[in-house]
Amino acid sequence: MTDTPPPTLCGEVAVIGAPNAGKSTLVNALVGAKVAIVSAKVQTTRTRLIGIAIEGRAQMLLVDTPGIFAPKRRLDRAMVKAAWTGAQGADVIVLVIDAKRGTRNEEVEAILAGLEADTTTPKLLVLNKVDICPKERLLSLTAELSARLPFQQIFMVSAETGDGVADLKQTLAAMMPESPWHYPEDQVADVTQRLMAAEITREKIYHQLHDELPYAAAVDTEKWEERRDGSAAIHQVIYVERETQKPIVVGAKGTRIKALGEAARADMEAQLGRRIHLFLHVKVKPNWAEDRSVYREIGLDWVE
Repeated sequence: MTDTPPPTLCGEVAVIGAPNAGKSTLVNALVGAKVAIVSAKVQTTRTRLIGIAIEGRAQMLLVDTPGIFAPKRRLDRAMVKAAWTGAQGADVIVLVIDAKRGTRNEEVEAILAGLEADTTTPKLLVLNKVDICPKERLLSLTAELSARLPFQQIFMVSAETGDGVADLKQTLAAMMPESPWHYPEDQVADVTQRLMAAEITREKIYHQLHDELPYAAAVDTEKWEERRDGSAAIHQVIYVERETQKPIVVGAKGTRIKALGEAARADMEAQLGRRIHLFLHVKVKPNWAEDRSVYREIGLDWVE
């Protein structure tokens, strides 16, 4: 008589926090692959992305959400809505706090107030960036946040170095409900290749134009061509809001856009496991953040 294997587990984990708390870095560390773009700039994550992590018989759907902050523009409101939507219906909520910055800001206070209204969803607290934070501060943060919300467990991690991530992953796996897996074992993210390619290019813009170009750029994968040799030709448009921003992206004699393309193409080839021919174009589109089609491309709902 053959023993019946134990049931599989699968559930959704909402990873929320203030901008630049390290949510995307943590999701990447839990998945064990780069599925979310990261940069030193706040509000890098714009869309709701699901990273797929596996631990034993458990599959965890990690919802990497935009950072929650005080919205001013339509794009800001859409991003904050996506973050709170990601938390709704989750099996577990993981609150990520930048241990170095702490809680003395309006963004963290707004998140704590929002979570206080949810009295049913299990919550874990992750104090991130502990490798650059004094131990005394970690203890005071733990006491302060424990007094605000009934966290089931508290983890001190460095998503950047991986310290503490394995313990968090094991705990999340044990909290998942019995369910068939929602995705194949080798899939690491629930995102289209077109959107992933656009996100990779946007990450390179953030990295290479950190000071020169603020949050005025969007990337659209306009065309995707499959070639007979197994490679793909990807045509992308980088939208900027003003004429003065276009030469910043292009650079002198096209040097900047060439460097952006080379870095993005290398990342795409690593992610997709195939040869990529990348063609980048820059277009001026005033008020692109008011264009409904842009929201569809980046996976955000239009908000009034």
